[in-house]
Amino acid sequence: MSTLLAPIVNLGNWLWGLLAAAVVWVVGQEFAPAVMLTIETLLLIVCIVAPLMGAVAYLTLWERKLIGWMQIRIGPNRVTFFGIPWLGGLAQPVADGLKLLVKEIIVPTGSSKLLFILAPIMAITPALAAWAVVPFSPELILANIDAGLLYVMAITSMGVYGIIIAGWASNSKYAFLGAMRSAAQMVSYELAMGFALVCVLMAAQSLNLGDIVRMQEGGWGFLGWFWIPLFPIFLVYLISGVAETNRAPFDVAEGESEIVAGFHVEYSGMAFAIFFLAEYANMILISTMASIMFLGGWLSPVPAALAEAIGLPWLAAGNFGWLLVKLFLVVSSFLWFRATFPRYRYDQIMRLGWKVFLPLTIAYIVVLGAWMQTPLWIWWK
Repeated sequence: MSTLLAPIVNLGNWLWGLLAAAVVWVVGQEFAPAVMLTIETLLLIVCIVAPLMGAVAYLTLWERKLIGWMQIRIGPNRVTFFGIPWLGGLAQPVADGLKLLVKEIIVPTGSSKLLFILAPIMAITPALAAWAVVPFSPELILANIDAGLLYVMAITSMGVYGIIIAGWASNSKYAFLGAMRSAAQMVSYELAMGFALVCVLMAAQSLNLGDIVRMQEGGWGFLGWFWIPLFPIFLVYLISGVAETNRAPFDVAEGESEIVAGFHVEYSGMAFAIFFLAEYANMILISTMASIMFLGGWLSPVPAALAEAIGLPWLAAGNFGWLLVKLFLVVSSFLWFRATFPRYRYDQIMRLGWKVFLPLTIAYIVVLGAWMQTPLWIWWK
């Protein structure tokens, strides 16, 4: 593989050197390093956001296909590229995006127009900004900061403001009721997620997401990951993530008695599409965080000894591909939940968050702290 990629790497290095020379010629030797750092950061941001937006678009297609198979249906299979029959369905996300792009954004009379437009931006911005500290591999990360976990918790908690503002600015009682239900649910389950992350912090002894992954390596493969000692917390985090993204069976934003979609009922066109993108981007983010904190991130599930024994040592090597596989499995579970479980009542959702998850996570912090002081705790690097 490295032999095949060598020409591409050499071409990239040559183009980067040519760009550096051009920057030195334009701005001078003194300012060239700062300009090159800015260009490199912008390129990394594009390399993260562009594939993420593509993944969000095609996650909608995978959801429709997967649930279709579960319900013995075919799912989208008509829209294709250039009339190629065996690509039927693959162009569906493109068609949906173009349809929403050309639709008119109707701002309701009496609404707060500035906040009405600002709300979808506030919803999707945290979902994208959190990726700045996510480690895709040992060397591939945009900002390798020590407080990466704290940054993710802080930035993702801002998403609820977009929902509240959307419901209030729409000047609609139905949108406002949906926003209040969604906000109460998100705040409730965010507490459980926060305490779950405290358990990860205790186990890893670090807030750096890369260090959290490295604490899970030790030659044992998947047996060395944090999902074993933190299994109840892993389940709490996963279920809270479903509630945090307002996904079924926790989609109480959609009031069945009101026959409306919730806080974004007054939105149309690309304004509605941005809310849609924010929901799916948050699903991918939470799945990635679950993979990093509990499932070893980029680490291979195959123990090094086993890989050597079967003559495939490369299977034990950690890389971005393993993170991608784990992310795919976790995010597919979100879709599986939607096709399997009925929607809970609002009081049941609040009871689960406040009376079950919150006491459970607090109690597990105490248990974990005691466990870590005994010789039975073997998850030290």
